[in-house]
Amino acid sequence: MAPLVVPPKRPKTLLPKARILLGIDPGTTVMGYGVVQQTGQALQAIQYGVIRLHRYATHALKLQKIFTRVQSLVDDFMPDEVALEAPFYGNNVQSMLKLGRAQGVAMAAALARDIPITEYAPRKIKQAVTGNGNASKEQVAHMLLSLLQLPQMPDLLDASDALAVAVCHAYQGAAAARQSTSWAQFLQQHPERVRSAT
Repeated sequence: MAPLVVPPKRPKTLLPKARILLGIDPGTTVMGYGVVQQTGQALQAIQYGVIRLHRYATHALKLQKIFTRVQSLVDDFMPDEVALEAPFYGNNVQSMLKLGRAQGVAMAAALARDIPITEYAPRKIKQAVTGNGNASKEQVAHMLLSLLQLPQMPDLLDASDALAVAVCHAYQGAAAARQSTSWAQFLQQHPERVRSAT
């Protein structure tokens, strides 16, 4: 009987790991979201849209809707990371306060699912996508048409803004991942903040 010959093992091809990124453009009337898959340098839009909040009578109801919808997006798409646009500074203090609450609720919804979060200034997002920190929303949307090969321009620019947040985060790569935070990471870095339940 001839000896059994075992063929040499072929080296495994290392494929780049795909990661799912959820971008959020917080708002109290319309909130944009965009889900992007990053595989190596390649980016693909998975889903994008808006959450319409104008029909809710009170600010508290709007915040509740933001929380439940963001958690629903996290549960549906299981993103590896969430990126948000930071509120810009304006003259209307009340509007800034409401926008900050909307962003905080969206952040809390992701953190409650233990998803790392990162926030970016609007100027940094525009710079990352178009190369111009002063670009208009329309210029950002047109650049995304090419970058993500979208079939058409999103109906509302809040959706394209959210996609831009996800694309900006993808471009940040490992640096953004190091700056992101989650409850688990926070507790690991600050063990003195943990109290026993006695």
